[in-house]
Amino acid sequence: MKTLKVGMLGCGNVGSQIVRLLVANKADLASRSGAQLELVKVAVKDIKAKRDGIATSLLTDDPYSVVNDPEVDLIIEVIGGISPAKELILAAFKNGKSVVTANKALLAKEGAALYQAAGEANVDLYYEAAVAGAIPILRPLRESLVGDHVTRIMGIVNGTTNYILTKMDESGTAFADALKQAQELGFAEADPTADVEGIDASDKAAILAGLAFHSRVTDKDVYREGITKITATDVKVAKAMDMVIKLLAITELTASGEISVRVHPALISRTHPLASVRESFNAVFVEAQSAGQMMFYGKGAGGEPTASAVLGDLVAIARHKVLGGIGPKESDYASLKIAPMGETKTRYLIRLNVADKPGVLESVAHVFASHSVSIQTVRQTGAGDKAELIIMTHTSTESALSATVNELGKLPAVTDVASVLRVEGAI
Repeated sequence: MKTLKVGMLGCGNVGSQIVRLLVANKADLASRSGAQLELVKVAVKDIKAKRDGIATSLLTDDPYSVVNDPEVDLIIEVIGGISPAKELILAAFKNGKSVVTANKALLAKEGAALYQAAGEANVDLYYEAAVAGAIPILRPLRESLVGDHVTRIMGIVNGTTNYILTKMDESGTAFADALKQAQELGFAEADPTADVEGIDASDKAAILAGLAFHSRVTDKDVYREGITKITATDVKVAKAMDMVIKLLAITELTASGEISVRVHPALISRTHPLASVRESFNAVFVEAQSAGQMMFYGKGAGGEPTASAVLGDLVAIARHKVLGGIGPKESDYASLKIAPMGETKTRYLIRLNVADKPGVLESVAHVFASHSVSIQTVRQTGAGDKAELIIMTHTSTESALSATVNELGKLPAVTDVASVLRVEGAI
């Protein structure tokens, strides 16, 4: 059996699990790929750091010695970030080596350049692990659903924020306390900005949108809001309405044939399949014209789940190396435009703190009507001379809703606009 030599860039939590699984599953991987997969070089920052199960003879602190080595056939990139990951992958392509990467940020920013370089070199670029860890979602979009028309994707693609929101929902915990708990358990980084501000999810949303709608979509095309403004009161109100708050990555085709792509917290009914996705798990809900509705669910992060996805891709590119041919190239033939966020349509839940006196509800309703935003329900609670209005709208555009909220904040009777949350999912 032919032997294919593998070089790896990075050896942190994910990389160490890749090495372990390469050894533990050596025979099975050989049978499935048609070649013995031999790890021969691993580039790391500190070759003196202790790494159990990894021979020091494999380590190098010169990553270019891996991608430029003529003996190395295939490359795994798990160092993350933009540079030097981009330059290293491009060098690998130039040297005729196919690459497996888990680098969502790089793909969201520079995916077009990577695809072009891989195409020119006639090599593979695989990246299943870049979105939702072990959950197979990218390959179904690239391959299984190419005979169909995807119309909408709505997913929970960040485990940290889902853990935080789960704790807030189930225990009534405040955001700060839930975040601290997530950090103590290792579900959140010491600096959680990329997660709680939706940056991680927006990178993944860009990748999903590009694959689903055969167009180039970058992180700059994604509207983004994080979960830092979600309060215990928001969660309490959602529970009273039999709903739950999730940070959702959403991409869909608009009526005008453009791509809407956004990441933000949203209310969904507890009857929706995504509502039951708890703690650090991920799930992606896909709607297609012929296939209908599908949900992909599982562990969206962690060393072992991510390594599982990486090795699945490694087997795929190894097969192509043995048998000839390459996998799918970039599919950007549709070249659809990105819809402005202001044209996005959904429902909204608005909480207003107001003076409890005659005429307030009438003045509030007038503002909604003046911007053609239709009110579905109104609930009022009050104590003394203060009251809270909880208003659910019918479907409206983002621009009309924003104008409505801006004018509501200027009404003398409105103390403040406590929160505005989008409402998603018809199920």
